[in-house]
Amino acid sequence: MDVTAWSKGLSVEVGGHGVVSHVGSGLLRLAADRVGLTGALSRALARPGFWPVHDRGRVLLDPAVMTADGGATISQIDTLRHQGELFGSVASDTTVWRALEELTPARLGKVAVARARVREHVWKRIVARHGRIPPARAAGRDPGEMTVIRLDASIVPAHSDEQQAGPPFKKTFGFHPLTAWCDNTGESLVIRLRPGRAGSTTASDHIEVLTEAIAQIPVRHRRRMLITRDGAGSTHALVSHISALDTRPGFPVHYSVGFDVDERIRAVLSTLPATAWQPALDAAGDPREDAQIAELTGLLRHSVGGDRLAGRPPDMRIIIRRENPHPGAQPSLFEQHAGKRYQVIATNTPSTDIQFREAAHRTQARVEDRIRRGKNTGLAHMPSRDYAINQAWYAAVSLACDLLAWLRLLALTGDLAKAEPKTLRYRLLHTSGRIVRGQRRRRLRIPEAWPWAHDLCQAFTAILALPPP
Repeated sequence: MDVTAWSKGLSVEVGGHGVVSHVGSGLLRLAADRVGLTGALSRALARPGFWPVHDRGRVLLDPAVMTADGGATISQIDTLRHQGELFGSVASDTTVWRALEELTPARLGKVAVARARVREHVWKRIVARHGRIPPARAAGRDPGEMTVIRLDASIVPAHSDEQQAGPPFKKTFGFHPLTAWCDNTGESLVIRLRPGRAGSTTASDHIEVLTEAIAQIPVRHRRRMLITRDGAGSTHALVSHISALDTRPGFPVHYSVGFDVDERIRAVLSTLPATAWQPALDAAGDPREDAQIAELTGLLRHSVGGDRLAGRPPDMRIIIRRENPHPGAQPSLFEQHAGKRYQVIATNTPSTDIQFREAAHRTQARVEDRIRRGKNTGLAHMPSRDYAINQAWYAAVSLACDLLAWLRLLALTGDLAKAEPKTLRYRLLHTSGRIVRGQRRRRLRIPEAWPWAHDLCQAFTAILALPPP
């Protein structure tokens, strides 16, 4: 058997018409049009007396489509621009650069308002398709109609001397953006570019990003919210700010944030009776033998030294978790002495089921998946030395993350509805097809032999069926 026979008689030449590549990216562009995002951005960025050749809403959206498609640099907008038979007129990279330069903080604010209005319509379509907004499941349970916002910072290395780049706390060099994600839908609510020296516990940054993130949530879905932040996110000001939001009866705003294993915790831990510990829950909701949890609130509030949580919100609860150190862990001196690894969270959720509350907080790890996907969708790339242009670029990146999330929720089923960006690109977005013209119409024909041809066709049908806002 000749294993090289497949290439015999094969020659390559440039020619032919009607063949287009990356046709699946048309799904993202079409979805943006059908839900009203393109028009909303166009109106938000319109200026009296300024009539550009390329509408600025479209110019901001196309880099988002390109980024969702896997593009890493602005010059790769040519991937769309040279597919004119499918995408029509697309701005050049020079025009994209100019449009990003025009995105002042005030215009970025208008973009955020436009996104929030469109998101309200999109969530209505999600409810129409699925019956509800997807729940933020934890420990195998459905927490009901609770909207979960997850905050987390990340480090984006810089490989050149870009404006505001610096050494973050993890001894690298670059930027320290702060992000907010909707855990229910996987949408990017806010991406705030920050200098490399920005602190991971800067309360003012967290409060500003949280305020912008809540503004992105449709009003009717703000009735029951949970805000989570891991690590050192439990700064006094942030927790107090969230507690101040929790003032409307029947519309709770809860938090679940990391808390330091400080002197207060160590002082009362030795007085905790052995019977107070109970098994932690795994992702399926089953008890774990190698991890236990307990509540320390009573000991901290009524300790021999007085109220060790004085000045903190009165409804704050402290839950501690202990487990055997993982291989490669770097335990503190206290943990080395105790032989256990400890983690503490602070929360104001009123539930007495601390097993579920602690397990629900551990789903904060999902935000790392969101950020990883974001970095695979432009978050890890800084196109310019100019700090303002990079912040505008992040606006396009956030749009790209939303478009991928909306594609999954509005048009895909099965494994594709949970697929990573790389998988979606390989199976759908990078597919080639042929444009056939006739009877004043264009027909996009996808190769029948492509394994996901019917999935792609069904996705186009679902997007085309979306009612306008």
